Amino acid sequence: MKKNMIIGQSGGPTAVINSSLAGAVESALEKEEIDTVYGMINGINGLIEENIINLTEIFKDKSSELNRLRLTPAMYLGSCRYKLSDEDSEYEKIISVLKKYNVGYFIYIGGNDSMDTVDKLSKYVAKNGIDLKVVGIPKTIDNDLVGIDHSPGFGSAAKYIALAVREVAYDTSIYAIKSVHIIETMGRNAGWIAGSSALAREGGNLAPHLIYLPEVPFSVDKFISDVKNKLMKFNSVIVVVSEGIKDESGNYISAKGDKTDKFGHVMLSGTGEVLKQLIEEQIGCKVRALEPSVLQRSAGHTSSLTDVTEAFNLGTVAVDAAVRGECGVFSSLRRTCNKPYAVEYFTENVSIVANAEKTVPLEWINDEGNDVTDEFIDYIRPLVRGVPQVPYRNGLPDYIDVSHLDKKTQEYS
Repeated sequence: MKKNMIIGQSGGPTAVINSSLAGAVESALEKEEIDTVYGMINGINGLIEENIINLTEIFKDKSSELNRLRLTPAMYLGSCRYKLSDEDSEYEKIISVLKKYNVGYFIYIGGNDSMDTVDKLSKYVAKNGIDLKVVGIPKTIDNDLVGIDHSPGFGSAAKYIALAVREVAYDTSIYAIKSVHIIETMGRNAGWIAGSSALAREGGNLAPHLIYLPEVPFSVDKFISDVKNKLMKFNSVIVVVSEGIKDESGNYISAKGDKTDKFGHVMLSGTGEVLKQLIEEQIGCKVRALEPSVLQRSAGHTSSLTDVTEAFNLGTVAVDAAVRGECGVFSSLRRTCNKPYAVEYFTENVSIVANAEKTVPLEWINDEGNDVTDEFIDYIRPLVRGVPQVPYRNGLPDYIDVSHLDKKTQEYS
C-alpha cells in the first residue's frame, strides 16, 4: 500500500532552503511509492499541533510554481526552534499524527539541532518497530555541519558578505579622512562566513583589511595594534569580524552575561559595537559598526546558482533514500574535484552531524590570526559562482506567496 510523505523546515532560514524543499517535493510527486505529500507548518512543533498543509494539491502539475519555490528565500513552510524531549509521550503524539495521515516517509530540512530531531525520531521508531523512514536534508549558512563538504545556504551567504564588503569599501574610499568600518557576520563558533569576505578582494580591491574568526583567541590589544597599523597605510580600513570571537579565556566578546537560549547556546549581542567603542576610546577616529544580520541569510536576489542547484539536488537525494528504505540518514555531498569544480551525492548517518560543529581548519587562518589563507579562498571560491534566473515582476523578485504563514500564526496565537 502506498504511504504518504511529510516534510518540514526548521532552524534559521537560508537563501536556498526552499530549493531543497522544491527538490524533495518534485521528487516525491514522481514516486509511485508516495501518494500524498504533506508539509508541517513551523516544523516539528507544527506537526505536534497538527498544523499541516497538502503540498500535492498546491504543486502537482505546477512546474512554474515549483520553480518559484526553488528560487524563493527563507522558508515556505515556516520554522521553529523546538528541541524534542526524552519523554515517550511526546513521541507517541508525533507518531499518532503521522499514523492519522498514513505517513511512511518523514523528511526534515535543517541544521545541527534539526538533525538532532531526525536522529532522535529515527532511533525511537527503530526501537519501537515503527515503519517510518526518517531522513534529513542539511542546511545552514554557518557551514558548521560535519559529514558534508559544505552546507547548503553557506555559498549564498558567503556571496552576500563578499558583495557587501566590496560595496562598503567603494563607498568609504571616497573620503580622505581616517575611518574604520566594522562588519559583523553571523557565525557563533565557526568563522566560515567572516572568512568568505576575503573574496571581496578579487579585482584589485584591498578590503577587507582585517578578518577575525572565532577559531583563534581574540586579543583586544592585538586588535587595536592591527587597526592602527592599517590606518598608517589606508584612510579607510574595513574590518570583518565573526559574532562569536572569544578572548584568550574562551569568553565571547559580546556575551550577554550567563544568558542562554533553549538549546544552551550563549546569547550574543553586538560584537561590532563592542569593538567600535574600543576604537573610539583608544584610537579616536571615525568608526561605524555594520551588522548585516538577517540580510545575509535570506538574500535570494544575490544567491549563488551553485548553492541553489546543490540544495535542490540534496532534496531529491533525501527522498530517493527514504523510498529505498533508508532511515536515520541525511543527504550529503563530497567534493570530487576543485578545478573544474564537481561534487557527488550520497547519504550519511545523521548521528555524526547532530549537535556537532565543523570549524575552519587552523591552517587556513594566517599566523597573525587576522586573515585567511589562499587554501580557504580556494575552498570557498566555487561555492559562490553562478547567477540563478530569478523571475522578476515590476522590478522586484517574484517570490512565491507565503501569506499562509501569517494566517497560521494568527490562528494559533
